[in-house]
Amino acid sequence: MTRFEVIEHTADVGIIGYGSDLKEAFANTAYGMFSLIADLEDLNYDFSHDIDIQAPDREALLVTWLNELIYTFDVDRVVLNVFDITGLSDNRLQAKVFGEKIDRSHRQLKTAVKAATYHSLRIEDSNGVRIQVILDI
Repeated sequence: MTRFEVIEHTADVGIIGYGSDLKEAFANTAYGMFSLIADLEDLNYDFSHDIDIQAPDREALLVTWLNELIYTFDVDRVVLNVFDITGLSDNRLQAKVFGEKIDRSHRQLKTAVKAATYHSLRIEDSNGVRIQVILDI
């Protein structure tokens, strides 16, 4: 199964994340977002971080999740590629994420992702889960 695909959007970029369930789709959408930021192959796992966030509904939770990951990238200067979601309901997400501290001599960054947006946001449950989100770049 395809984890994610990138879609073109005027001045921005979109990700469609897939999963057999909501946890997998949230994780694959995050992976897709980070694939825009850097090459995710052969990371040294020298960073881990626990995330526990809440939002009023699952659409807001998705945007909060992705924006929390962007914040972690910006503040801790890390590229993430493992998203172990341990708890997920319509309004709360708990996860442990893993990645590598950025060393520009070893890993080049590709695209600056500023934020996840609500524009054209969709979470569809049928034959698995499909998430579409537009990212501000």
